[in-house]
Amino acid sequence: MAVTMRSEDYEGVETGPIRPPSEAASLFIRVSRNCPWNRCKFCPVYKGQRFSRRPLQHVLCDIDLVADAAESLGPTRRAVREDVGGKQMSGSGAGRDRPGADWVGADGPGVAASQPDPVALEMARRWLAVGGRTVFLQDANALGVPYEELLQILTHLRKRLPWVERVTSYARSQSILRLGAEQLAELRAAGLGRIHVGFESGSDRVLTFMQKGATKAMHLEAGLRVKQAGIELSAYYMPGLGGKALLRENAIETADLVRQVVPDYLRLRSLAIPDRALLAKDVAAGLFEKAGDVETVQEILLFLERVGDIPCVLMSDHILNLIQDLNGDLATRRGTMISTAKRFLALAPESQRTYMVGRRLGLFAGLDDMEVSSLRARAEAECSRLGVTEKNVDALIDALVQRFV
Repeated sequence: MAVTMRSEDYEGVETGPIRPPSEAASLFIRVSRNCPWNRCKFCPVYKGQRFSRRPLQHVLCDIDLVADAAESLGPTRRAVREDVGGKQMSGSGAGRDRPGADWVGADGPGVAASQPDPVALEMARRWLAVGGRTVFLQDANALGVPYEELLQILTHLRKRLPWVERVTSYARSQSILRLGAEQLAELRAAGLGRIHVGFESGSDRVLTFMQKGATKAMHLEAGLRVKQAGIELSAYYMPGLGGKALLRENAIETADLVRQVVPDYLRLRSLAIPDRALLAKDVAAGLFEKAGDVETVQEILLFLERVGDIPCVLMSDHILNLIQDLNGDLATRRGTMISTAKRFLALAPESQRTYMVGRRLGLFAGLDDMEVSSLRARAEAECSRLGVTEKNVDALIDALVQRFV
C-alpha cells in the first residue's frame, strides 16, 4: 500500500522520452527531467527544454503508485516473483540486451487508493507482461540527482518492488566523478546495477568540437570508477563523430580509451545528423564534413584492429548502425567482426550501395541477408526507383535515416 505523502503539486506518474535499447523491458522511473548539459552538437534530444530535478516525494509517489498497481494485478505479479526465484536487485545481467532505438515513446499517508491509478496500472501491466525484472531511472543523467536522494530512491524501490533484479541509469562522466568510490559502492549495494555512459569518442579534439563537456581523461577515470564499484558499465562509441577530417583519430583514440577502461558493454551509435541538432548548422556552414557509410565502416574496422582482445561485449544494437551483426565478446569474436567489416568493404561499389539502401529500408540486418535473392531483388529495385548513384548515395542515406532520429 502507498505510504508516501503526496504534495499538493504532484500531478501523477511521469516518464521521459528516451532509454537505451537494452532497457526496453524496464519500468521507467523519472527522477529528473531532460539533460543538465544539453550542449552536445550531435544530440537532438531535449533542445529547447530546461533541466529540472523532480522533487524526491514525487519520485517516491511514482514508485508507490506503480507498486500498488502491481499488487492489484495479483496473480500476474506473483507469477513474476516466482519465476525469478526471489532474486532481488543486482547487476547480474538481468533483462538481456536487445536491439532497438533509444526512445520510449495517494490519497494520504498510509492510505491506499480504492482503485489503482490508471496510468500506473497500465505501466505495471506492460512491465509485468515483459518480465517485470528491471527498472530504468530517467532522464539523461540520473546520477545528477543529489546522492542522498538517489540512495533514498533506490532504497524505496527495493522496499516496494523487492523482486526487481537490476536498476539502471544514464550518467555523464562529470556526475560520476562527483561521487566518491564509497558512494558509488553504496549505490551499488542499494541496487544500482548498471550505468550507461556516452563516451562517444576518445579524441579530445572531437569531444571539444562536439561540446561534449568531457575529456578522454575524464571518461577514463569515470569508467574505471564505475567498474571498481562493481557496477556494470555500458559505454557508447559514435563512429563518424570525427567526420572525414578526424576519422582515424576518432577510431584510434577511442580504441585506446576502451582498451584501458574495459567496459562490460560497448554500444555502437553511428553518427546521424537530424536537422534539429546543432551539428547540422556546422555541416551547412562547411565546418564539418560527414563521413559516408563506407568511410564509417572503415573507421569501425580500424577501431576493431586497435582495441585488442579485451573482455568487453560489443553491441551494434541500433537501427542507425549499417552492419547490425557486429556483435560479440571482443575477447573471442573480434577476428570474426574484423572479417565482417572487411567483407562489406570488399563488395563491389554497386553492391555496397544496394546493401546500404536495403539496410536503411529495413530489408537487411546483416550482410548475410544480401544472399537472400528476394531481399536483394527488392533492394535493387529500390535503388533503381530512387536513382541511387555513387555521387548521391550518401545524401540519400542521410535522408533515409532521418526517420530514426
